[in-house]
Amino acid sequence: MPTRATLIVLAALSLAGCSNDANLVRDAAMAAGITGGEPKPAPDFVTRTRSADIDYMPIGTPVPKRSRPKDADAVADAEAQMNGLRSRNESLGGSARRAGRTPAAKPAVAPPEE
Repeated sequence: MPTRATLIVLAALSLAGCSNDANLVRDAAMAAGITGGEPKPAPDFVTRTRSADIDYMPIGTPVPKRSRPKDADAVADAEAQMNGLRSRNESLGGSARRAGRTPAAKPAVAPPEE
């Protein structure tokens, strides 16, 4: 039966993976010589595509207030746009269905040689 102190240490180590920059489990493994030294650098595509300064909304921050609701004209415009997109997608789908029903072209047959 594990002792209370052991359970507390195990809980602290498991929660350390959720921390920001410090990783107590990794640091302890490196200090004990379990890992192969310094951590590997991030791959090139990661460093190119991710900003070093990412701003996250802190936990507990209230959600920003939404803008006021759209009026009737804005709702009608949005519905007209969605209906236009729907009709465009339906026509593209219909042409795709028709193209799928057409039989494949028969290969040309060369005339017999004499």
